[in-house]
Amino acid sequence: MTTLFDRLNDRPGAADDFVKNRMMVSLYIDNPKVFLGVDGRQKPVKINFSPDGVKPDLAIRLDADLLHGILLGTVRLRDAYFGGQIKTKGSIFKAMKLADLFRQAEKLYPDVLKDQGLL
Repeated sequence: MTTLFDRLNDRPGAADDFVKNRMMVSLYIDNPKVFLGVDGRQKPVKINFSPDGVKPDLAIRLDADLLHGILLGTVRLRDAYFGGQIKTKGSIFKAMKLADLFRQAEKLYPDVLKDQGLL
């Protein structure tokens, strides 16, 4: 995930909407359990792998395989969200603002996996 966010930060405009909204998002990933904090309150977007005590604007819980499918483009983010596979705590409007960041990540994720010999 670090490599993915490094590439998002390096790609002009990729995280601009996320940073413009100045959001802090906590992703609680299951199977295996992983915490991923995504801080878009400044550029570059920063990620944390442990909670830092900052209250997120939006908290998201989803399964690791689901996140993998979303980032590969084999699962539609909208379908997963409205199908109840993604649980959120916070404003639905803030959740919708993440869609562009996920679309940008989808473009980069397969190459990150290939570069790491995982795809």
